[in-house]
Amino acid sequence: MTSTVDRCLLVGMHGYTLPRPLRDWLADGLGGVVLFAGNIADRDQLGELVADIRSAGDDVVVAVDEEGGDVTRLHAATGAPHPGNLALGAVDDTALTARVGAAIGAELAALGINLNLAPVADVNTNPDNPIIGTRSFGADPDRVAAHVVAYLTGLQSTGVAACAKHFPGHGDTAVDSHLALPTVTGDLEPHLVPFRAAIAAGVRAVLTAHVVYPGLCDGPATLSRAVLTGLLRDELGFGGAVVTDSMTMSAIAAGVGVAEGAAQALAAGADLVCMTGDFRLQREVRDHLVGHPALSPERVAQAVARVRALAGPVPGDPTAAATTAEMAAAARGALVADPGIGRLDAAPYVLELSPPRQGIELTAGSLLAMLNARDPRVTGTRLAPNAPADSLVPTGDADHALSDALAAATGKPLVVVVRDAHRVPTTRQRLGTVLATRPDAVVVGIGTGADRPLAAGRYLGTRGGARVNLSAAADLLVGARR
Repeated sequence: MTSTVDRCLLVGMHGYTLPRPLRDWLADGLGGVVLFAGNIADRDQLGELVADIRSAGDDVVVAVDEEGGDVTRLHAATGAPHPGNLALGAVDDTALTARVGAAIGAELAALGINLNLAPVADVNTNPDNPIIGTRSFGADPDRVAAHVVAYLTGLQSTGVAACAKHFPGHGDTAVDSHLALPTVTGDLEPHLVPFRAAIAAGVRAVLTAHVVYPGLCDGPATLSRAVLTGLLRDELGFGGAVVTDSMTMSAIAAGVGVAEGAAQALAAGADLVCMTGDFRLQREVRDHLVGHPALSPERVAQAVARVRALAGPVPGDPTAAATTAEMAAAARGALVADPGIGRLDAAPYVLELSPPRQGIELTAGSLLAMLNARDPRVTGTRLAPNAPADSLVPTGDADHALSDALAAATGKPLVVVVRDAHRVPTTRQRLGTVLATRPDAVVVGIGTGADRPLAAGRYLGTRGGARVNLSAAADLLVGARR
């Protein structure tokens, strides 16, 4: 069973070039490689890496999470040019969403990447959700479904397979499955609506959630036969490839463990097991799967056939791709501004308090830097934990730095940047301190906008922290870049 089990694994790698051991494993039948920002130096290097991966084996899957918006691998160094799902859902132009999907697909197809782990089909019904947020098209199941279908249709028109995630729904969680195992007690049915629509529209793959739904599964959905076979296959009729979320996430690794989790996922109905981690761990997982009593030859053969089909080309005619101008217009259209928020009458002082999003590779995105590029008189500071090392204020000095920042902002318009401050106690406290001194400050929320009530009528929301979203806010506050 050795060679066939290998085909069921999608592994991460380190560095910009294909390591020899991984090249040999691909030649022996490894299913594929998933790439992250740490594997990407520039477009030429990425193209060469993908070509090496695909030439090393037959029917190789090369995957990436290029959702657009806050989650991007290809544009992590600069910030995504795509406005992101929450912004697109707010604009609610499904034809535009299809063109954005096509734009992303065209870029991936040109590089030889054949699987995009997108779109996010989660209905973000919990404002305290730490991991979905702006990655979702919204909180309305029907609207999310319409945009999921539009996105995957545009994406798959370019020959790149789409993968709807995170089944059966990660939108009603308040725990990040990268860090722990969430349990959802609410009604599942609304969260299935986008997945039903995606399956009907011909999505090639579905990615699982490490989430417990009591009454449906006692452990993570990724390991549940009732979820992956009973619900997804038998009830919803999905015939494509089931891909797991990474088995190295704490929701799995801290429970049954990566290796046994991989075995249970395959036995439950998954076809392609995703895992990051180092090469030694990946081989340990593979060895654990060989001859595992829960894996019949028939189940493995079924999974292998689906993985091979996933690696093949997607038929269809390319949809017209969204232009840079269209995506910029969408980001502007997604802005939410309280009355009176607009062009500032002088160069502002910018205080960035936005925290990182745990579990997702951080991308470049600084409203301070963007405003300064438009007007060199703009000054400011970053107290956010995700600030570059040369501008990071040590945690112990944060209160002192905040006082210094408020003093430096005296006599200038003040702009404060936050991301979902309502669910981050430290940020919420610091924002309250700032507004007690400067109630005139403009609060720019680069998350979902659920923190708007904290801003006392002085809020500008971008519905995402991608480059194009921040640029829309910068245009409003100081004018377009010359």
